[in-house]
Amino acid sequence: MASTRLGLLFLVAASTALAQLASTGLTVTLNDVYYFISPYSSATIHVPKASLDRVPDVFGFKPVTVIQDPVSQADISALLTNWTSLDDVYRPAFSEAIFHANSDAQHHDDAVTVSQILPGLTSTLLPLSHADVPSGPYFIHPSGALHRVYRLYDDFAAAFTEPLLPTPNGHFQPLSAKIPGSSTLSIGVPSRLYFTPTPQKPLAGVRIGVKDIYRLAGVKGSNGNRAWYHLYPASNTTGTAVQRLIDAGAQIVGLQKTSQFANGELATADWVDYHAPFNPRGDGYQDPSSSSAGAGASVASYAWLDLALGSDTGGSIRGPAGAQGLFGNRPSHGLVELDEVMPLAPELDTPGFLVRDVELWDRANSVLYGEKYSSLSQEKKVEWPGEVYTLGFPEDDTEDPADKMFVQFVRQLAKFVGGEVKPLDLDKEWAKTKPSEAGNVTLTQLLNTTYITIIGKQQTKLVRDPFYRDYEAAHLNRHPFIDPSPLLRWSYADTLPASALPTALAAKSLFQSWFNTHILPANANTNSNNTKTTCTPSILLYPASTPSYSLPRNLNLNLPPGGGLPFGFSESRISPFTGVPDSVFPLGEAGTGAVSAVTGVEEKLPVAVSVLVARGCDGVLVRLAREGVEGGWVVRPVVGGSGVRGGEVLMRRGVARMDWDM
Repeated sequence: MASTRLGLLFLVAASTALAQLASTGLTVTLNDVYYFISPYSSATIHVPKASLDRVPDVFGFKPVTVIQDPVSQADISALLTNWTSLDDVYRPAFSEAIFHANSDAQHHDDAVTVSQILPGLTSTLLPLSHADVPSGPYFIHPSGALHRVYRLYDDFAAAFTEPLLPTPNGHFQPLSAKIPGSSTLSIGVPSRLYFTPTPQKPLAGVRIGVKDIYRLAGVKGSNGNRAWYHLYPASNTTGTAVQRLIDAGAQIVGLQKTSQFANGELATADWVDYHAPFNPRGDGYQDPSSSSAGAGASVASYAWLDLALGSDTGGSIRGPAGAQGLFGNRPSHGLVELDEVMPLAPELDTPGFLVRDVELWDRANSVLYGEKYSSLSQEKKVEWPGEVYTLGFPEDDTEDPADKMFVQFVRQLAKFVGGEVKPLDLDKEWAKTKPSEAGNVTLTQLLNTTYITIIGKQQTKLVRDPFYRDYEAAHLNRHPFIDPSPLLRWSYADTLPASALPTALAAKSLFQSWFNTHILPANANTNSNNTKTTCTPSILLYPASTPSYSLPRNLNLNLPPGGGLPFGFSESRISPFTGVPDSVFPLGEAGTGAVSAVTGVEEKLPVAVSVLVARGCDGVLVRLAREGVEGGWVVRPVVGGSGVRGGEVLMRRGVARMDWDM
């Protein structure tokens, strides 16, 4: 028996000798902060013998600091102190050993200098032999290989589907790290010190989450569906939209949850395959809206995330932006290619951002939309439009706190642009000026089934049918599971004749031509005085979000999936049907007039307005947002549990170190 066992052991050893072993990184804690050590080396530097003996290590990896800045030894302390305020990854514990490009030591084997660079910390100062490795915190291997550091954060809002790590070949891989958290992912973010924005890389170091309908090289996508995720392999390519961001220096930190196949879903009953993200505002259990739900929840929850790339077909960015009190844009249609992106309806699909900072918003738009976006950020003098239209706005004498914000906003906007406020009745305008082809059809009659027909017919053809064929071929004719909402929409589309799609597209085109001629026509870019104009003669406003508790996500209300089929026409459909840009501006926060069913007290929720301008005039909206923030009539939102002004997230109360304090 003994010899038999030895033989079996030998066979096992022989077979395993052929196994491939690769590091996927290492998770460590440094002074109670969780970090991920990248498996990829950034550079290899010379380390004088025994110079790091006093620095603690894990499996040989030691925390060190690299300084490329041309500062004297006397100024290192001030530099590192400034780093702690600029970067959430760097901490003084990395600076027990400092590799300094401007070190007084001239040769690799010179004796190192030991100094008290920071209070209470004795640091070893060493010469740096590599000019290309960026400043910042690292872990160094005994071989001298420097590995980048990622700080790990708990995705407590459940906004992500996969944390990502860039690879040296320009692809991505799942970031294999987990810190303590209740059924949540851990997201790694690189040090901001590694990156310096330049004209060629204006988004260098900007941390971005990407909606899980965009394909990235090396990454498996889900579209919010588990069967899809397990059926298809990782993508071989990254689409144009995301690649533009990467080329500009953006750091993609993960894929984010979408309602299934980007259809509208209500939390929590409709979200079967993946749990709906948590809206941090108010009582913490409000619906995050969809379909860019993960994008909205994350940007409202995490100071460590700068912005999120979502998509908007019928309101999938604007809904989450309003629900979470953020800036969010549906751009003019067709500004960037949507290759390697799951379609809902190509005639309506657009990519856009959810963001807290308007300056970053402008830079990101310039990168994503390229030459088709005209930024007004550098224009000293702008000629603003003379008309401000309002749709569905409250009366001036309102006493409701949220309604007062809308009234005050339109007054201040009109004063700023020097324009006149004009309440707009689209139905009446249509009745007076509609094209002859429309006959006696009202707007409601023309557009009642337009949206559901377009998205239903297009997605069943472009997504569902090939998915079903592939899945059934792989699983002996079995069908995949589909969440209730897309299933309802697809089933409705199946009841329509083939002629329904061209009829719906014709109705869309008819309305688009009329609206872009009579309501928001585009101007030329300059006037006779060669003053930069805003491109649009008018601005159109409608309320995007008012404080009201959403449907309770802890109750089964026996509602139809997604709240029912999206029939009808409303203000939010103007942009999808006409191609004009529509952006959400946060105005503030207000109470609901009732107590929360969760907390038993009245909570404050976001108040936001939607702002539309003529097609192709997207830069006007961001410039207006900036002017509003600077003038105090638009709010710059802060992460946290209050409507837009920050503070503790309810589910995170009692946590010693809050992410929004970083």
